[in-house]
Amino acid sequence: MTLKLKLIAAALLALAPTAALADADCTAEPKEKWMSEAAMKAKIDALGYKVKTFQVSGSCYEIYGWTKEGKRAEVYFNPVSGEIVKSEIE
Repeated sequence: MTLKLKLIAAALLALAPTAALADADCTAEPKEKWMSEAAMKAKIDALGYKVKTFQVSGSCYEIYGWTKEGKRAEVYFNPVSGEIVKSEIE
């Protein structure tokens, strides 16, 4: 294996865990069954998150912001139940 191929392989392996964190599978339910964005935002607020960005990401509601303790947070929510599916807190 050439040096160039080794470097490419190493770069791809380094990126693999990041790509896996980016996707969450939150629900298979159709969007008609999702809670409204306003209701989800109210639930997130009640959980104590300060939201910088709120968005639909695949089959999830996703936020970027801070926990009530002030730690940075990326959180994926099931849009039907409002439960946290995946979170990354720094």
